[in-house]
Amino acid sequence: MRSSSGAFCISAYVQKNDVDNQTDLEIYYMIADSFLRRADIYREEKKIMLLYIMLMKFSSLMSETIPCHRDYLVSLKRERLSFKKKLLNALTELEMLEPTVKSLIEEPNRKCRKKVAKSDQVQYPSNLDLTPVEVEMPSSVVPGFFWESCQIGKDVEVAEHEEFTAKDYKDPPPAPLIDVDELTQWSFYRALIAEFIATLLFLHVTVATVIGYKSEVDPTKNSAPDAACSGVVILGIAWAFGGTIFILLYCMAGTSGGHINPAVTFGLFLARKVSLIRAVLYMVAQCLGAICGVGLVKGFHKSYYDRYGGGANELAPGYNKGTGLGAEIIGSFVLVHTVFSATDPKRNARDSHVPVLAPLPIGFAVFMVHLATIPITGTGINPARSFGAAVIYNKDKAWDDQWIFWVGPFIGAAIAAAYHQYILRAAAIKALGSFRSNPHV
Repeated sequence: MRSSSGAFCISAYVQKNDVDNQTDLEIYYMIADSFLRRADIYREEKKIMLLYIMLMKFSSLMSETIPCHRDYLVSLKRERLSFKKKLLNALTELEMLEPTVKSLIEEPNRKCRKKVAKSDQVQYPSNLDLTPVEVEMPSSVVPGFFWESCQIGKDVEVAEHEEFTAKDYKDPPPAPLIDVDELTQWSFYRALIAEFIATLLFLHVTVATVIGYKSEVDPTKNSAPDAACSGVVILGIAWAFGGTIFILLYCMAGTSGGHINPAVTFGLFLARKVSLIRAVLYMVAQCLGAICGVGLVKGFHKSYYDRYGGGANELAPGYNKGTGLGAEIIGSFVLVHTVFSATDPKRNARDSHVPVLAPLPIGFAVFMVHLATIPITGTGINPARSFGAAVIYNKDKAWDDQWIFWVGPFIGAAIAAAYHQYILRAAAIKALGSFRSNPHV
């Protein structure tokens, strides 16, 4: 960032934020981890200025903000010691980078001083320093913190010729394939609990709605001519699925990301949004939650559960398995593609004048897909939903068709991930350009 005189000022990028005790301490630790991951990327790309700024943000967060949090002293001692060690490493690297950073900012600021002196027609003495940059670090604390996760302001990048440009969105760094450190963090296990509870509630509400609908249209119970049009009908079932997803995403997104669906988790894993460990354990939690949710429905509706199919997904009569598989692939593609689009930082930045709550389009995607595929497969697009119902219902037909509701959603999710990452976001073209421009390859 440049001052009013045009000189480059590091401190403008690294500003301190007071601690917010209403924000969970684990969120601050997650932000600190994201700073270090980005620093690793900038270190590999040899972007010294960005590396320096990112390390300063991390150091300020760890030394000035987190220790002031009300939960800091009662947090896990092992976690505190781990981050203190990372802070010492960051401070050591900042000291080593300081001379290089000074040299990088001296040239543009020297040109700026000349420009200012010329425009004002003032001859400044040679010993007068107009540079507003201060990169000296106190021995204990590195000043400045920027709440990067909230995407306040604009990202700063150093181009090949060391010119400073701005980008109005931030792509999160790719998640590591296997992140063992997650297993030591309470936030990870809290996210697993959130996925379990969310999927349990999702299955309980939706399967109960399906059984209620089938009970209302049962000709042996309701012989009225308009019995098929009474109650929630198919439109109501679709609303139950889409509306429940909207509510649960709104509630759980800040804790676990609100996947509630192994297909969504699989797509995000392929796009390197989550690690392999998190993806696998999320799927396990989702399936267990689904089983428990359907189990509750069976416990509450004993007289109707087996009689009306237990809410299990089965291929409808008149449709072959290829048709069912195709319906699940397309439906899952629509859902996962919507998830990527609704959470894309680039789209959010470009369309910031049109505020959209991410759970809303995702819930509508679930609603629309159910309208289209309920007559074919009963709409799976969520392997946990199909698996949980099949486990509790436990009939041959449900198990015979079960593979459709795993293969279809996973294929659809993979296609959606590839489409978003390599076509809409042009990751393949960027990677190829980076490969060609690297003189060492």
